Formats: sequence, structure tokens, C-alpha cells
Amino acid sequence: MKNFLSCILFALIAVPAFAQHDINMGIIPVPVSVQKSNGTFVLDKTVVLVAENTKYQKHADLLNAFITTKGGFSLREVKKAERKQQAIILSSEGADQLPAEGYKISITKNRITLIGKDAGLFYAVQSLMQLMPEKAAEKIAISTAEITDYPRFRYRGLHLDVGRHYFPVSFLKKYIDMMAAYKLNNFHWHLTEDQGWRIEIKKYPRLTSVGASRNGTIIGRLPGLGTDNEVYKGFYTQDEVKEVVAYATSKYINVVPEIEMPGHASAAIAAYPELSTFPERDTFIDDKTPWSGSRKGKQVQQTFGVFQDVFAPTAYTFTFLENVLDEVLALFPSKYIHIGGDESPKDYWKESAYCQNFIKENNLKDEHGLQSYFIQRMEKYLNSKGRAIIGWDEILEGGLAPNATVMSWRGEKGGIAAAQQRHDVIMTPNSAGLYLDYQQSTSPDEPLTMGGFSPLTKIYAYDPVPASLTPEQQKHIIGVQANVWTEYIKTPEKVEYTLIPRLYALAEVAWSPKERKDLKNFYEERVPAHLNRLDKTGTNYWVPTPIGLDEKVMNGEKFNIELKAPAQGAKIYYTLDTYRPSENSHLYREPIKISVPKGQKRVLKTIVIMPSGKRSVITETTLSNEANM
Repeated sequence: MKNFLSCILFALIAVPAFAQHDINMGIIPVPVSVQKSNGTFVLDKTVVLVAENTKYQKHADLLNAFITTKGGFSLREVKKAERKQQAIILSSEGADQLPAEGYKISITKNRITLIGKDAGLFYAVQSLMQLMPEKAAEKIAISTAEITDYPRFRYRGLHLDVGRHYFPVSFLKKYIDMMAAYKLNNFHWHLTEDQGWRIEIKKYPRLTSVGASRNGTIIGRLPGLGTDNEVYKGFYTQDEVKEVVAYATSKYINVVPEIEMPGHASAAIAAYPELSTFPERDTFIDDKTPWSGSRKGKQVQQTFGVFQDVFAPTAYTFTFLENVLDEVLALFPSKYIHIGGDESPKDYWKESAYCQNFIKENNLKDEHGLQSYFIQRMEKYLNSKGRAIIGWDEILEGGLAPNATVMSWRGEKGGIAAAQQRHDVIMTPNSAGLYLDYQQSTSPDEPLTMGGFSPLTKIYAYDPVPASLTPEQQKHIIGVQANVWTEYIKTPEKVEYTLIPRLYALAEVAWSPKERKDLKNFYEERVPAHLNRLDKTGTNYWVPTPIGLDEKVMNGEKFNIELKAPAQGAKIYYTLDTYRPSENSHLYREPIKISVPKGQKRVLKTIVIMPSGKRSVITETTLSNEANM
């Protein structure tokens, strides 16, 4: 496993030699400042490696392992370098003057000095590994430069839904490696859903013996073609959770667990129907009466969507949730605990005599007020344990819990409202492309997705800080996150396809100053470098389409179409005869010159094929001379 993950890390970070010609030295996310000069540091086996503080020996070991894989040689590690000795030095001297998580890299002809502490020094190592070109004649030649860097946002998140589909611990570690390579620092682990409860809770064993298994999964996109009638199951033991959290911590990534409430609770209710707001509960005298009804109709959901049955606001439910959270808190050191709060229908609460009486007795306005009561009660409990809650933007409805952080997903409206109320906000609007289960192109070749459209360029253009907020309110925008919902993502390979290269855009939005963002440099120079390296591994990814085809329809008589491959080594093939392009079609070598007779049109179809054989989707562009006919 260790060697496997080392190879993955190498693939994620190492970039080809041409990255040295890039003004930003191939680094993603782009640093605050890169000042290149004309010299060269020659990295070979005579160079020594120095970790001035033994606390950061693991950072030196990480770098040395990378150099061994990349260069075929390891560096001798010493406590102190001689004055004229070629050396790479990891230092914390002066790091206190840097912003949190910041670092500096100084590359001269005889020294590479990395300055930072904790996460900052770790990120300096990541950037140094990214900017290293390929070995030539047993040496690696690195351009001299001065780099200063630190993050724009303190919360830089990536989410993974394991409720709809379960992913093994080995893949979660790979996911964390991908995050760390691009300086993301919060892994939002969505652990409970209508379709599966994925975390072991020892006090409530039925949560996993019943709630972690469903009897089928919908075929196709809703409403689907029925279900496959195959049992689907999986959960993480507490030991596995500890393993994942420890691994993430070693990469300076905080793991934020999400336990959904009061909605998206079908799996928990199937395990413990006492939690339900099903109307037949109204036959009971009070909320302490043990469940004696039927389990009929209580199931771990086989389809996707929003379901009416949600947690009842009873003493039993609150005790259950507090007990669950006690075990969660023992596993996760995170300051933040995500408690969901989204998509919780109120229909059953409206029909429930118990809930209506509860609303009246507690002087609540309506069912939205009841949800606010529910969230605030759980927040108070978590606050008493020294933790804070995050909730989706629906927690604004009925009144926001006093200390809650809002995750704004239905556009920016909820985030703006929360910031205006002086609450911290994490922006993750689906409208900005931050739902990575959406399609990356409009091609019919795209695999089954939730729908929507989330191209890399849309994510890259996003600024998480709304201009409508005052400067003081803008300070409450603490970060940004992208979400990977897995209704239609069953395998690790499809998660990778969904994630890369959009991960690169997310990283730059989350880390880099907005004035340093440059789409052309990012998309045409740095992304191709990273994909070139990644293509040599077994990691899956979405192959970008040719650069230069931005229009679906082009009007005119004469066309001169210039294209550019989206990655080094990639080839573009095209057709003009309406057939699908392949290796047997025209290979793009020079601009495509074509004349279209008046009243006619042609269809240009393209495909990108990487050296590994991975392929892009087919693009279609209509060349029309039918205007004014």
C-alpha cells in the first residue's frame, strides 16, 4: 500500500521539463509570487538533504522518496550542510513572519531552501515536487527562483458522498493524497444517507447490520428502469475511521464527518423505526412509548431523491443522536461536525399530531421553526462538547443556530444571508459548477450523471466572495468546497474521472489570489503538464477536448480552424464526413482550412487521444454557410 500511494503521489505532482519554461513553473495552485531568474540548480546524488528541525524529518523523507522515484537516486541526509555544499534545506527560520500555512522557496545555484512550519513546510515540499522537471543524464536541472506563497482561504474543502455508494479505505487514502497534492485541507466525509449508513456506532449495531445494506439500486437516472434487486452494502468500522483520520492528519487535512439530520434519514429509520415521524406514531401517548408498530414500509432506499419520512423531534430521537455524536466525536478531532439539515420535507411533521403539539408547546412558528429548534438543540449539545456545527443552507430557514457555519449550496443566496448575520460561510454553490457530479461537457458521450453542467472553466472563473457583501461581511467567507455526490458514481475510477482535472481549478480558486488567476496559463500550460504526468499512471481522469473549439456553430464561407492539444503528447483526430473520429481519421497537424459552399454546412468532429489511449468525448462543431438563405 505504501509503495502504491508513493507512486500515486509522484504521478500527481511530478511534471515534465517544459513546466520549467512556464512563468509559474508548473505549480498548481498558482503561488502568490514566482520570481524566476536565469540560473540553474543541478540536483544529483551529490546533493545533501537537511531538515534543520527533527520535527520535520517526515517532510524530508517525503521529498527524498519522491526524488528516489523520479531521479533514480536518493539524497544523503545530514544535520548541517557545508558552506559550499549543494543542498536542499528544510527550515522553519522566519516562518513565524509568514501567514498561516504559508511558505517560501529560494532556489539558487547551490541551495534550495524551503521555509515554513507544519502545513506550510509540507506545502513547500509539494510545490518543489511539482516544479521539478524530468531527469536528464542522471541530473535534474531546476531553474533558480524565489517563491512566496500562502492561501487565500483557510477552509479549502472537497466532499465525498459514501452514502449512495461505498468506497474502500484504500481509495479514500488516494483521494486524500490528491487533495494534499493540491493544498486542500478539509475532507468532508458524507457518512449517512437514505441509501446507506456507513459508520459503525457500537451503541446502535442495527445502524450497520440493517442501515448499511439496501436490497437494490435504481437502474439509470430517475425515474429509472426499476432496480437491480442486488443487495448493496458496506460500512466503515471505527478502526477504519481512525485509520482514515490519522492518514489525513499526516497530510494536514482535517476530516469533517457529516451525520444527516433531520432528513435523509431513511437508513437510520429502517434500523430503528422509533426515530420515524410516520403518521401511525400518533397513536402513541407520548414520545417515550417503545416502538410496537410494524417495520413495514421502513427500508434503506433503493432509489434517489428526497424522502418524506424524517426524524421525529422526540426525546428518544435526541438521545439517540446525542449518543451517536458521542461516538463520532471520539473518532474525529475536527472542530466542525456537519449535521446536514438539507432537503428535509415537512409533510409528515404537518400531519403528525405529536409534532403539531410540540410546535405549540414550544412556541414555535411552524414546521420551519421546528427544524430550527431541532438544529439549535443539536448545536447546543455539540457546543457543550467544544465543537461547532456546519449545516447546508436550509438551516437558515426558521432561524439560524447561534454559532452555526453555513455551507451555501443552492447558489450564493444562503451564504450571503448568513454572512450578513455575521455567521461564517463556506461557499459551495451548484450554480458555480462546484457539484462535480454534473457533466463536464454537453457531449452525448458523457457517462450517466445527475445532470447539470460543470466545465472546468466555469469552476475556474468562480470567486467565492460576493461583491454585494461589505468588507466586514466578506471576512465571514472562510472558504470554498466542491462536492462529489455519488448517486450515479459507483466506482473509484468514475470518482477520478469526475474529479480530475476539475480538482485543479478548485485548488486555484481556494488557494490563489484572484489577481493571480490566468485561465490561458492555467489551461494551456499548467494543466497539460499535470495531465501528461498523470497519463503515465493508472489513475483515471477526464481528457479535455481540443483547445480552440469554443463554439458549437461557426458561420461563414471560409474557415481556418486552429486547434491545440490539451496535454503534452496528446493527438487530435477529426472528421468532416459526419462519422465518429478515431485513430483512423485525419490527424490534426496544421490549421484546418475548409470552404463551405453557399447554402451548405459541414460538421467538424474531433477526439483527443492521450499516449495511454485514454480518450476525450467527441466534440461537434457545425460550419455553416446557410445564413440569410
